[in-house]
Amino acid sequence: MTGRDDDEGHGQQRRPSGVDRRTVLQWGGIAGLASTAALPATSFAQRPMPEMAGKGYPVIEVAPLAEIAVGSEIAFHYPDDDSPALLLRLDRPAEGGIGPGESIVAYSVLCTHKGCPVTFKKSHNMLLCGCHWSSFDPAKAGRMVIGQASEPLPQIALDVSGGVVRAVGVAGLIYGRHTNIR
Repeated sequence: MTGRDDDEGHGQQRRPSGVDRRTVLQWGGIAGLASTAALPATSFAQRPMPEMAGKGYPVIEVAPLAEIAVGSEIAFHYPDDDSPALLLRLDRPAEGGIGPGESIVAYSVLCTHKGCPVTFKKSHNMLLCGCHWSSFDPAKAGRMVIGQASEPLPQIALDVSGGVVRAVGVAGLIYGRHTNIR
């Protein structure tokens, strides 16, 4: 060493003191994550079940409430014959659920990735797509857990009238459609 600073004379420029671009970007990213984490969980991917009355959706009877046992799966079509759907009675409460323990929900069974049919796997408590293995949680408004899909499964809005579970609307867009009502 000759007594001068290591970076003098080696073609390197001294950086001005203060904050550099990398530090600004790092702190900005951290601040963004912190503000996102502070938001309530309901602000992401949770779709409130909209009021469907007067929106053009048909009201169809799916099954008598008394006949829907825990673990039941009931296939039906909604809002038309080209739209397969599945009603489930889970063993726990579900977002948008109705009936005893708010455990009855229904979904379009057309995967939001490519429209392949999904099936309910009781052992995993998931709706699974056999084409590309997207997995959806029926207790959490059909949100995707893993896979290629970018949207939750469309949830069928349900109600109970006269002891019968009825389909009354859809939250989300059914795969391959511009509108759910044709």
